[in-house]
Amino acid sequence: MNAPFTPQHPDEAPTMAWDAWGTEDRRIELSARVLDLLEQALGVDTGRDRVLPEADVRLSPGRLRPEHRDELARIVGRDHFADDDRTRLRHAGGKSTLDLLRRRSRAEQDAPDAVLFPGSHEEVVAVLSYCSPEAIAVVPFGGGTSVVGGVDPVRGRFEAVVTVDLRRLTALTSLDPVSGLATLQAGATGPQTEQLLAAHGFSLGHFPQSYRHATLGGFAVTRSAGQASAGYGRFEDMVDHLVVATPRGTLRAGRAPASAAGPDLRRLFLGSEGTLGIVTEVGVRIHPVPATTAFRAWSFPDFATGAAALRTLARTGALPTVLRLSDEAETGMNLALHENIGGDAPGGCLAVTTVEGSEAHVRARAAEVAALLAASGGTDLGDGPARAWQHGRFDAPHLRDALLRVGALAETLETATTWSNLLSLRAAVTEALTADLTAQGTPPLVMCHISHTYPTGASLYFTVVCAQSDDPIAQWSRAKRAAGDAIVAAGGTITHHHAVGRDHLPWLEAEVGDLGLDVLAAVKNAIDPRGILNPGKLIG
Repeated sequence: MNAPFTPQHPDEAPTMAWDAWGTEDRRIELSARVLDLLEQALGVDTGRDRVLPEADVRLSPGRLRPEHRDELARIVGRDHFADDDRTRLRHAGGKSTLDLLRRRSRAEQDAPDAVLFPGSHEEVVAVLSYCSPEAIAVVPFGGGTSVVGGVDPVRGRFEAVVTVDLRRLTALTSLDPVSGLATLQAGATGPQTEQLLAAHGFSLGHFPQSYRHATLGGFAVTRSAGQASAGYGRFEDMVDHLVVATPRGTLRAGRAPASAAGPDLRRLFLGSEGTLGIVTEVGVRIHPVPATTAFRAWSFPDFATGAAALRTLARTGALPTVLRLSDEAETGMNLALHENIGGDAPGGCLAVTTVEGSEAHVRARAAEVAALLAASGGTDLGDGPARAWQHGRFDAPHLRDALLRVGALAETLETATTWSNLLSLRAAVTEALTADLTAQGTPPLVMCHISHTYPTGASLYFTVVCAQSDDPIAQWSRAKRAAGDAIVAAGGTITHHHAVGRDHLPWLEAEVGDLGLDVLAAVKNAIDPRGILNPGKLIG
């Protein structure tokens, strides 16, 4: 048996701004040259003030009954129960562009009636056991980084809705270095996880763009994919077990490295978006901190050539740890904005690779990758552009904040498909976004990259920038509908790693079918018969 392990706690995680991504210390200001580019190329009116003081925000009035308030405060402790407007506002939704535009609106905004900060799995179970018979909706909240409406406080048919914030559940509770396994509480953020594991010489290796603020529980319930997925897989590939609090009690899913004991129950909760339970503990597969990392960038003459090169790597299994290809538009924009994000970018299409591990592995794999990319039409650019990308890889959401402040609309969406359909899907989505936004009088720049590859296909991640209209919420909602319809019609998945949330719900039936929706509803009815968990998301 393993020796007893004393739970270890990380440094406190920073709280994101109420009206922007991240924290104020990472705020980006656009240069005069970039402002001029936005005005001349996209017709953005950069002179208007689009910031709303927090004091001017109007929230929906709280509706939690006094007896409910008292009992919930008793369960988690009165110091860990909040119904003040400042706390409610910071749990009023996620961080999509639509979320941030709503934060700037003078219209009344939806917010949870109270926010609970449980300190243990048992307290989470007690909250759900109380809320279910009392018909109080419960929204699980990790880092609050959802960009698809996944943490919106949807009240639906319920009189009251509360948010359960897991920020107090951050401990490393067990470590098995022999097996390469660690167990952490689900509220630990990406940096907190790496801090705790690094103290023992290990790393998880999951680095999505939301890394600085998203949590392990959030990674699990959205089936997150990090930038190192080529080397370490998606987050679902890293999960050994889950502990889940439900209105009917505790469920533990996962027991051994592999099992034939019926369907894998972990898969019910990986991607469940808090609609089936609140994940409180995640067991993950870990690896030693890499001894070294090799960086290399490549230029391809066009996107099709670059995509074919990535397909070669994926099909042969000679994958680096990070593998990313930007199209011509994204490569050009990175060059135009390089003073904000760092680094130089060439023309054509920029590909970035990193290989990490032992000295011997890195030397052999980097040489193999280089040979295949060169044979596939790539031009070696050295390590500079790859290191620059690595340096600024988590700053794109801060750049979006800066664009929104000056009147540009900036948003992302993603999908995935087979290699044979990849170029057709990219063209269909680009054309749909371009046509719709141009018809609205705001012609866009549509950029795309591949950052996750598989033997049979790859993801496509789109970034859209244009001038804001007088009603940017309606503007993007319409463009998003056009893009979603184009994705489904062209044979892509409606989401590769952002999850379904509220925003993708209209297309879920087209993806999983009527019977698939019935299966999800049946599972939810068995676990959450009153339907209190995260209403309005995934299962509707």
